[in-house]
Amino acid sequence: MDRLLQARQDIDRIDTELARLFEARMAAAAEIAVWKQAHGRPIRDKARERELLIRNSARIQDTALRPHYCAFLKDLMSRSRDYQEEILRPEGPTLLWVRTASGNYPVCLRRGILAQAGRLADLERVVFLVTDEGVPRTYAETVAAQCGRAVIHTVRQGEAGKSPAVLTALLESMLRAGLTRNDCVAAVGGGMVCDLAGLAASLYMRGIDFFSFPTTLLAMVDASVGGKTAVNLGGVKNAVGIFRQPRAVIIDTEVLATLSPRHVANGLAEAAKMVLTHDAALFARFEEPKGYGPVEDIIAACLQIKRAVVAADEQEQGLRRVLNFGHTLGHGIEAASGGALLHGECIALGMLPMCAPAVRNRLVPVLERMGLPTFGSFVFDPDAAMAAICHDKKAIDGGVEIVTVPEIGRFTFRKASLEELRQMLLTLIKKT
Repeated sequence: MDRLLQARQDIDRIDTELARLFEARMAAAAEIAVWKQAHGRPIRDKARERELLIRNSARIQDTALRPHYCAFLKDLMSRSRDYQEEILRPEGPTLLWVRTASGNYPVCLRRGILAQAGRLADLERVVFLVTDEGVPRTYAETVAAQCGRAVIHTVRQGEAGKSPAVLTALLESMLRAGLTRNDCVAAVGGGMVCDLAGLAASLYMRGIDFFSFPTTLLAMVDASVGGKTAVNLGGVKNAVGIFRQPRAVIIDTEVLATLSPRHVANGLAEAAKMVLTHDAALFARFEEPKGYGPVEDIIAACLQIKRAVVAADEQEQGLRRVLNFGHTLGHGIEAASGGALLHGECIALGMLPMCAPAVRNRLVPVLERMGLPTFGSFVFDPDAAMAAICHDKKAIDGGVEIVTVPEIGRFTFRKASLEELRQMLLTLIKKT
């Protein structure tokens, strides 16, 4: 019996590893499918398949097992082709894979895709849906209708909902709902909901699955992808959190129709942040009088940038700090505004002093056209902003590491003194 139990445990362990490798293999297959489509190449490559069968079967030392392994490989390659063709169907979503050390996951982008959530995410279980008062109820209900069993939990709208007290209430509600380690959390909302729900999922039962259904442009281009989860503490933004990657991100741009122009501009600020540091050609599209084109293209371009950064530096030890461009001053302004400004509006202001003059001259008209604040358009208390900056996670040894843009599409890191940052804040108050 002991040998039987040990053999079963060995199979369970091997199956767990096989599941992880299967996901990684399908992620690579998805990347290949997208590349082949872009280069006009067919999905099936018979010569390549024969080569794989010959090479891989030779790795099986037990010759009696080789035919079984070949049959397994043939089935696996067939399923890979089916998956690739599904991805490339005209009615299918744009699919990007985010690859990190802690796991890989798909980001699905398409108008109307919320109604297909059950096909794209594993929702045949208890799903704890987190949303907020500002999100149309129908979005959470659309996802709930595709779940094995759904519990919808609504929190306060805005940064006030991103607190330890709300997090505790969320966890207690999950416990009352009887969630097990096999169940999951899904965020249906903006960046605040994504941060809060992701953190709750990472803490409950030491971590359960988490899915993100962003409903704001800001969350679509930034907050929903990358695994940053957090709540505010003692007036300090995102002071308590953890890196926890979602299992999948489902982006339905149809939901943007219910956003106000101000909230659309809020998200465009984060898009501008990405583009300024990485993509000069795309920034030029922002400058065009007729606008930047389909919003799906902007979201996809920002996600391409973010996934590359996150893949290289999942836990913000180096390169990922570039995504803080505009946030050092922006977080301080956000705290000083007392809720009068949205997050993206504060980031728009925070970017301006971090740009070289030539970059700033091009950025200001773009921000104004988007409906975002620039120099002298909002007066705030610089002392209150500096107090928040001093508590920021990026503050070290009497200074703060900042990201600057010497030219569009390029960035640098450097340390700035607190006095230098204060002077930057003062320039924002004055009309230039």
